[in-house]
Amino acid sequence: MSTFDPEPKSDSVRIIPLGGLGEFGKNMMVYESADAIFVIDTGVMFPEEDMPGIDVVIPNISYLLDNQTKVKGIILSHGHEDHIGALPYILRQINVPVYGTRLTLGLAENKLREHRLHNQTDLRVIDDESVIEMGSFRLEFVHLCHSIPDAIGVVIHSPAGVLLHMTDFKFDAHPADGRLTDEARLRQLGDAGVRMLLSDSTNAEVAGFTPSEQELERVLDDLIGRAQGRVIIATFASNISRVQQVINVANRHGRKVGVTGRSMVNNTKMAIELGYLQAPPDGLLTADQMNYLPPERVVIVCTGSQGEPTSALVRMSRGQYRHLRLGKGDTVIISAAPIPGNEKMIHHTLDDLFRLGADILYDELFDVHVSGHGSRSDMKHMLELTRPQHVVPIHGEYRQLVLHARLAEETGIPAEKITIIENGQTLEVGPDWVMPDEVVASGRVFVDGLGVGDVGSVVLRDRRHLARDGFLVVIIGLDQENGEVILGPEILSRGFVYMAESEMLIEEAKEVVWDVLERQETAADVADGLHAALGDYCYRTTGRRPMIMPLVVEL
Repeated sequence: MSTFDPEPKSDSVRIIPLGGLGEFGKNMMVYESADAIFVIDTGVMFPEEDMPGIDVVIPNISYLLDNQTKVKGIILSHGHEDHIGALPYILRQINVPVYGTRLTLGLAENKLREHRLHNQTDLRVIDDESVIEMGSFRLEFVHLCHSIPDAIGVVIHSPAGVLLHMTDFKFDAHPADGRLTDEARLRQLGDAGVRMLLSDSTNAEVAGFTPSEQELERVLDDLIGRAQGRVIIATFASNISRVQQVINVANRHGRKVGVTGRSMVNNTKMAIELGYLQAPPDGLLTADQMNYLPPERVVIVCTGSQGEPTSALVRMSRGQYRHLRLGKGDTVIISAAPIPGNEKMIHHTLDDLFRLGADILYDELFDVHVSGHGSRSDMKHMLELTRPQHVVPIHGEYRQLVLHARLAEETGIPAEKITIIENGQTLEVGPDWVMPDEVVASGRVFVDGLGVGDVGSVVLRDRRHLARDGFLVVIIGLDQENGEVILGPEILSRGFVYMAESEMLIEEAKEVVWDVLERQETAADVADGLHAALGDYCYRTTGRRPMIMPLVVEL
């Protein structure tokens, strides 16, 4: 069991990261008092190269399921996939109220609609004036500038004091939506006393302040102004601010804007309806207009910045997108940085785009992306504004957590007041003490098609084995009375050797099968013997280890 006994003390809080610490993505943090639990964010992460067939990875919420009577709600800090993407899968297991700003809930509702959960979910709108009571917790919110509008940090008034959960943020003097990080409120909180700051570590390796979104708009203005034909800009479907920048720049150059890709279209429509995106007076281009207007008058925003196989840009790169075909004269801008683990997919997409003859601009060649995460100077400024008694770095791989911790020490926080934890490691926070506690179940849950959690490490190992060396199936029918062979042996192979050109190898493999049949009596013994003998034979003759699958049936 992952539940603790006893409950947290009446004057303490338990902090439990279920994702996002020691990794990129899958952000999920649990806060627990003696009488309540609430969750901040429910993110996904992209599958890594050694996860064949997996669509997304979500957090393990067994701790929440063990304690679900205490769970009061989920707070969504902003609308990016690594913070809201797992929401449909989580709500199927534990249905509680979901709180977020208007844009964040709009993006979440689009996602829930895809899973047919939008009519079953209690969505509650909050803003930076809202106050929520959850048991002994009182929650307030502070506006943060990020690469998406309506991002918030959470101010947690708890039995142990004030805890600040500052998710993705930066201090941008010229954000795309015009809303700055609320420094005055952060300073006010620091003056009143902050027990603990939990703060984003993503850009802990990057010096200085993160560049402004205004700088990116200048770059886009120059590139679109110089382009001779159509301009195609790939970014995240949730990057509403980037879409607005493209609309602004295109308008200055007499170009019309269209969006394509299902999630991009849905999110753009929702953002326009909620007033977060100002569409051109004559609206966005239709699919027909994108193709038939003069190329020098067209800009298209699409999905596919991470090389996702089913995205609009990837299908364009392969000539498989029926709405649009790319070629010479087109300019493609990848306006996003690669998420770790996606580099190979992105490079394949770039290669395919170059083969089409288009001009390709991406992060390694031009500054066509600005991070939404604060760099070291942003992180230091957050520490100086809030002046916490204790610091816990969150969101990032382990080296980034460590670098953030060192930065906090440089600003004057004593080393003993800085704690690095990873997923599953709980932290007990009292009025005058902070202590690591037990480790709970965390880890990764794999989503494969309609299956959630039914693919584990053994299945992934088998998939990797099949992908690397293929398989060999041996079919044998035995008479159940006397054990005589009455069917086969037949040998089938896929991904191991080309059968038509390997007749001798297959015939020799059948001899191995007959040797086993002569030595073994029962069907179970035959199957075990075939597995070992054929495995040895295949490695000895080919240097490969295909998966051996004996099918021995008594007839």
